[in-house]
Amino acid sequence: MSRLWSRLVHDLRPYAPGEQPRMPDLVKLNTNESPIGPSPRVLDAIRAEAAETLRLYPDPEATALRHALAAYHEVAPEQVFVGNGSDEVLAHAFAALLKHDAPLLFPDVTYSFYPAYCRLFGIEHATVALDEALRVRVADYRRPAGAIILANPNAPTGVALSRAEIAGLLDDHPDLPVVIDEAYVDFGAETAIPLIVAHPNLLVVRTMSKSRALAGLRVGYAIGDAALIEALGRVKDSFNSYPLGRPAQAGAIASLEDEAFFQQGLAEIVASRARLNRGLVELGFEVLPSRANFLFARHPAHGGAALAAALRERAVLVRHFAAPRIADHLRITVGTDAQTERLLSVLSRLLETGVRA
Repeated sequence: MSRLWSRLVHDLRPYAPGEQPRMPDLVKLNTNESPIGPSPRVLDAIRAEAAETLRLYPDPEATALRHALAAYHEVAPEQVFVGNGSDEVLAHAFAALLKHDAPLLFPDVTYSFYPAYCRLFGIEHATVALDEALRVRVADYRRPAGAIILANPNAPTGVALSRAEIAGLLDDHPDLPVVIDEAYVDFGAETAIPLIVAHPNLLVVRTMSKSRALAGLRVGYAIGDAALIEALGRVKDSFNSYPLGRPAQAGAIASLEDEAFFQQGLAEIVASRARLNRGLVELGFEVLPSRANFLFARHPAHGGAALAAALRERAVLVRHFAAPRIADHLRITVGTDAQTERLLSVLSRLLETGVRA
C-alpha cells in the first residue's frame, strides 16, 4: 500500500532506536537507561494522579513544571519549554530555529536523530568531522552556516566540551541559533545554561530520561531566551497542545524536589562507569573519556559487529553502529554492578576462546 504514501514518506530514513527485545536473563546495556529507579517521591506523585481528574486535559503550558524547572536552573519561567521527551523538544527546535538558507552544522559522528529530522523538515545540513580522537573541535565550525547543533556530551562517543569551549563557539557565531543537546550532561560535563544570559541565540535541550531515571515518563525541556522559547511554543501549538499528561508533570516536579536522591544516583553511576572503564581497559579495549552514562570502546583485535553479535547470543545487549569511523566501536551503557560483572565475564571468555556469534 506504499502507493498511498505521501512523497515525503518515501524519502525518509527514520531514526532506529535501540533494540528492546524480550529475552530471558537479559543484560540490557544498549539504550542508556538508568540502572537506578526513580525517586520514591516520583512514584508517589504519579500514583496520586491516578484519580478521576484523568478525565480532564492537563495544563497545556505545564505551568507548575516550568516554574519548578525555572527555579531549579535559576532562570525565568518564560525561558523554559517542556515537551514529550527531549526528542520532541529537539524536533520542535529543528522546525522553529534550525531551518535557514545556509546549512545546519553538526558532527559527522553524533546523535543519528539529527539527520533524520533534517530529512523530515527539509533542512539543508553539512557534517563537520570529529578529530582523530573523535572529539569536537570548535574551530572547525568557523565556516558559513545557518545554525549549529551539538550534543554535549556527544553521543555516541560520550566526549564532552567544556563550558568555555561552548562559549567560544557562541562568540564565533553570535547571529546563529546554537542548540546544545545536554541529554547526558549531569554525568560529569558542564552545562551551558549559565551562558544563556549573555547569548540570546543559545538553546539548551535536556531530558529527564537518563540522569533522573524517567525514560518511561517522557519528559524533556529546553532553556533559552524567551524569544526562542516562544518559537518552540508556536510549533508545539501547531502540532500538539497537550504533550505532557498529568502524571508526567507531577512526576517530573517530584524528581526536582528530591535533590538528595538525584545526587546519590549520579554518584553511583559515575563510580560504576569508572569500574566498567577499568574492566574494559584490562581486557585490552580502547575506551574514550566519557562524561555520559555509557562508554564508547573498541578492541583492536576484533570488529564491533562481531563482538556485539557474540554478546547478544549470550544475552548481553550493547549498541553497535554500522557507520563510517565507528563500526568497530561498541556503546555500552553503565548498568548495575552485577550487569557490569556479567558483561566483563562474557567478554573475557569471548576474547580467550575467540569471538564467534
